[in-house]
Amino acid sequence: MPSEFFNTSEVLEAILETIDEGIHVIDPKGQTIFYNGVAANHDGMQRSEVLGKPLLEAFPSLNYKSSTLLRVIKSEKPIYNYSQSYVNAHGRIIETLNTTLPIYVDGFMIGAIEIAKDYSSLKQLSERLADLESSLKTIKSPERKTPGNGGLYSFREILTNDTGFKGLISQGKKAARSSSSVLVYGESGVGKELFVQSIHQDSSRGKEPFIAQNCAALPESLLESLLFGTAKGSYTGAVERQGLFELANGGTLFLDELQSMPIDLQAKLLRVLEDGFIRRIGGTKSVQVDVRIMAAMNIDPKKAVSENRLRPDLFYRLNVLSYELPPLRERIDDIELLSEHFISVFNSKLGLSIKGMDEKTKVFFRKYHWPGNVRELKHTIEFMMNHTENDVLNLEDLPQFLKKRTPSEKILPLREAMIEMETKLITEALRQTNGNVFQASKLLQIPRQTLQYKIKKHI
Repeated sequence: MPSEFFNTSEVLEAILETIDEGIHVIDPKGQTIFYNGVAANHDGMQRSEVLGKPLLEAFPSLNYKSSTLLRVIKSEKPIYNYSQSYVNAHGRIIETLNTTLPIYVDGFMIGAIEIAKDYSSLKQLSERLADLESSLKTIKSPERKTPGNGGLYSFREILTNDTGFKGLISQGKKAARSSSSVLVYGESGVGKELFVQSIHQDSSRGKEPFIAQNCAALPESLLESLLFGTAKGSYTGAVERQGLFELANGGTLFLDELQSMPIDLQAKLLRVLEDGFIRRIGGTKSVQVDVRIMAAMNIDPKKAVSENRLRPDLFYRLNVLSYELPPLRERIDDIELLSEHFISVFNSKLGLSIKGMDEKTKVFFRKYHWPGNVRELKHTIEFMMNHTENDVLNLEDLPQFLKKRTPSEKILPLREAMIEMETKLITEALRQTNGNVFQASKLLQIPRQTLQYKIKKHI
C-alpha cells in the first residue's frame, strides 16, 4: 500500500498496541488520551472505563501523590522503575513496575506516558513460595537427603582432580567452622551454589534452613519485601508475612548475583550484617535474627565496586571469607572426570548404557572453551545421550552449535557467527534473569526494546 494512505497517528497507535507492556498516556490536565490493551489487561479495566476520563475518576484509589503519571505532569521529571500498588475501580489489587516520562513537543510538555509491567502474579508467586519455605522450615529431619532426592550438596560430591580446586575445597571446609559471611565469585556455571551449600552442610548450621534467593530475578520493592517480610497495612493488601531472613533464622541465607541487588537495598543488607536486626516493611518492631549470609557473584567483586554495582563497605564486610572458583577451561583434567560422572548420572535417569566417549570427542572437549562451564558440559552430555544411536558418544552426537566448532567443519561466515554468538549471549542473559527482559537488557547493556526485537528475530 502506498505510504500516502497511512495516517501517522494510526500507525503510531498500531505500534503502541503491539508492545507487550502497558502504555498509558495522559494530557497536562490528567485526562487519559491513550490506553492500550495490555494496560487495560494489567489494570483489570475496560478501555472505555479509562479513555477520555480523568485519571483519578478511573482510578479513585490513587491521588496526586501516589499516581506516577500525575507526579510527572507536576514535576516534569521522569520516574524510572517505580513499583506501584493500587486498587482499581473493581476492587482488585494491582502491582506494576512503571517507567513514567514527560512528553515534549517543540519544548512544551503536552502530557506524560507510562510504560508499565504487571508483576502482580509474580509477587503472589513469591509470597506463596515464602509461605512454603515457612511451612517446610517446621519439618525437621535428622539426616540430610542426597541431592538427587531434593537435599543439599556436600564437599564429598564436588568432583575434581585439579590441585587448585582441591585447595579451595580445603579452605571451604575451614570456613564451615566459622559463622562469618562468605563471598563466592566466578563465571556462571562453575558451581558457586554447590560450593556454598557444601560449606553450610559442613557447618554447625547443617541441620538448619538453607534458603537461596537470586537478586537479579525480582524488582527492588518485591525483593525487599521478600527478604525482610511485611507488616500488615504497609501497602495496599499487605499482610503480616515473614521474610527470608526470619525463615533462615539459625541457618544460612544465600544471595546469588549480589551485584544485581539495588544499592539502597545493599545498605539495608549491610546493617543486618552489622547488628543482626531486621524490620519488616512498614513495621516498627526490630527482630534479631541469627543468619549466616553467603553471597555469590558472576563478576569480580572489585570490578562490581568500580562500576558502582556493589557498595565498597558491603564488599569489605563480605570479603573476610571470599573464594574465586576457576572456570572449567582452567580445570582441564576435570573435563573427562565430570563427563564420565554425567554419563553415569544420565545412564541411570534415562535407562541407557552408554560406555563413554570416543577419543576425538575427548580431545574436542579438552580444547573447547566451555563458556557455560560445568553447567554447559552437563547439558551437552544430556543432549548427546538423548540423541545418540551408539553405545559410545562421538562428535556426531554434539548439539548443532558445537558441531560447527569441530575441526571437520568450515569456518562460519562472519554474519552467521555473529548471529550465533548474539543468540547465545541473549539466551544466557535470559537464563540468568529467569526470563526478565528488562534485567537481561541491563546485563547486555542494550535497550530493552532492542533486546525484545532480537528475541523475536533469533530465539
